[in-house]
Order: sequence, then structure tokens, then C-alpha cells
Amino acid sequence: MTDPRILVLIPARMAATRLPGKPLADIAGQPMIVHVLRRAESAGIGRVAVATDTQEIADAVTAHGGVAVMTRPEHPSGSDRIHEAMLKLDPDAKAEIVVNLQGDFPTITTDNIRDVLPPLADPAVDIATLASQIHTEEEDLAPSVVKAVGSSLGGRRMRALYFTRATAPHGDGPRYHHIGLYAYRRAALERFVSLPPSPLELQEKLEQLRALEAGMRIDFTIVDSVPRGVDTPADLETARRLLSKS
Repeated sequence: MTDPRILVLIPARMAATRLPGKPLADIAGQPMIVHVLRRAESAGIGRVAVATDTQEIADAVTAHGGVAVMTRPEHPSGSDRIHEAMLKLDPDAKAEIVVNLQGDFPTITTDNIRDVLPPLADPAVDIATLASQIHTEEEDLAPSVVKAVGSSLGGRRMRALYFTRATAPHGDGPRYHHIGLYAYRRAALERFVSLPPSPLELQEKLEQLRALEAGMRIDFTIVDSVPRGVDTPADLETARRLLSKS
């Protein structure tokens, strides 16, 4: 039984710069977006839908028994797209938490999806997300790997202080790879999309910095592995290889 207070939304669009049409890319006999949909459904945390601006994506989702909601094409981010989808799917505001699950995470585990929720048990937290400890120099130095810098709250939970593409924090000690899965309180999502892009967001090209600059609290859970996002043809081949074995 899924929780009616939680809405899991998967933004998906065709116009990806490095891999156009990737939501419909075939992986082990199914479109990539369907793999993400199945993971979200299997997590069993709430109602699941795909938010898209493309009829082909919506048709693929519904053909596989999923729910799709059409959204405007001009949204600047996935957060704006899921906000519109939330208003359409839940006009009576019954959903208290909205999970933003990227549509290019076909290998994400159901445990990771569930792991994003616990920080919201603390009423002081506005947004929850995930990170995993970095273990290689390549990952540590890559600007494409966003680092979550935080203060430990004990166990596997940290309060986010900053997010950056730089290698941070400096010096000896653990560094964490941020995973772009978010759980918003409904009011936090509404506030977030009403804010203009912030200076640090524009400089780092990381929209979560808008929330931090506005004084919103983000906590993250430390998980054991990073799901493989699909941004390039090489990423797609890796996902095909991994999922063909499952």
C-alpha cells in the first residue's frame, strides 16, 4: 500500500543535449523511462507518474501501464516541470511530499529511492537528498561529479552546507558524491520554484544552491553506491550491459 501523502514524479524530456531522445532509448527491451518508472513503483513509497512535454514519452509510459502527465515544454528545470505536474495530479493538495526522481537513472535501486525520505521526519528539514562517499581520485577531481559538503548529524545523515563541482572540502577526510534525487515538502517545492535563480546557482550551475541561498534546509542521507546516470552514448551502453544481466 503506497502512501497517498507522497507523490513520486519523474521528469523526462527528449531534448537532451548530449543524448537526444534518451528517455526512449532501448535498454534490455524496454525504454529507459520505463525502467525508472518500474524502480519507482517497486519502491512502494507513493503514487508514481512521469512528467513530460513529449507525447511519445507519455505514450510509452501509458503503454507499459504507467501514468504520464503532459507539461509545458519551456520549463527551465525538472523542478519546475514536477511542480506543474503536481498541481495537475494533486489539485486538492493531498500530497505532502514530492519526490523528484530523474528519468535517466535506470539502475537506481529501490532502497536508494526509499532512503531519500527519512530526513523529512525532522520538521526543520525542507528538502532531502542523497550522497555517497567518494573512493577514487577520478571521481574526486571530476567537475561532473557534484560534491555535497555537510555537517554530520550522526549515523548516515548530514546537513548540507554547500554543493560544488570543485574538489571540496579541502584536506584529509571524506568527500561525498551528490546524487540528484530529491524529496521536497510541498511548501518547499512551491517556494523553490517561485524564487529567481541565485548567484551561486548560476555560477556553479547547480539549482540546489538556490534553496541554500534562500535559507532553506537540505539534509542528505549517505548511501553505499551511486546510481549510474545516462548522459552519453557510453553511459547508455553501460546501462544496457548492467540491465541485460539483471
